[in-house]
Amino acid sequence: MACMNLKILALGDIVGERAAQALCDNISTIRREEGVQFVVANAENVCLGSGNGLSAEWATRLLSSGVDVLTLGNHAYRQKCLYNLLDDRRDVLRPANFPPQNPGVGHTIIDCGVARVLVINVSGQQHLWYENAPSSPFDGVERILAETAGQYDLSVMDIHAETTSEKITLALHFDGVIDVIFGTHTHVQTADERILPAGSAFITDLGMCGVLNSGLGVDFSVVLERFRTGMPQKFTESAGEIHLCGAIFTAGNGKMAVERFVRRV
Repeated sequence: MACMNLKILALGDIVGERAAQALCDNISTIRREEGVQFVVANAENVCLGSGNGLSAEWATRLLSSGVDVLTLGNHAYRQKCLYNLLDDRRDVLRPANFPPQNPGVGHTIIDCGVARVLVINVSGQQHLWYENAPSSPFDGVERILAETAGQYDLSVMDIHAETTSEKITLALHFDGVIDVIFGTHTHVQTADERILPAGSAFITDLGMCGVLNSGLGVDFSVVLERFRTGMPQKFTESAGEIHLCGAIFTAGNGKMAVERFVRRV
């Protein structure tokens, strides 16, 4: 990590279109008030009512509003309208350890004016259902780091994974190599933000952008019915106050800092 002063806001899974619109409406204000120069958000649950995933329209709207990079996960390919955008742009990422012939890329380097930021999106392998089985995230990230050596000033990794153990193992393996490491997918913000022994800033899960008093952003009655009957249910976004959850990572004087972020909107 080069000496710089850079603040990165990382936001957890955006659940539904209401949450996506709330982020669009507030991200410019948040950037100004928090002094943030770079924003990355996980967007794989924006299209909650139509099978999850992210549409090309919402990707464009979120990026135009002030998000610099969107990451995805196990629902990356649910919306076919996104496939061409994944191939054409480098600010919407699917997990890097998905099959290489699939649409899109799993890492990018963005110059935000203060620094060249490498962003890596990687998927866990444990207890996740995928249309596309991911390969080893450890091997995939190591290949990316070798390919991009010398091309960036600060590195960020989104680990989209189910188990805390897998996220923490990946984080410790890349401690001191990747500057900012966070987990997504479980929609619940963890209270373990910290600086790892070799200097990387880490939090196990950022949480979500959605309604906290819900079934992980989904209408509670729908989730309750699914648990009680075991029958498939169509997910709908919960009503109520939106919380934008994540973490702010600060790079300064060759050191990292991290603090949890929550904004009611």
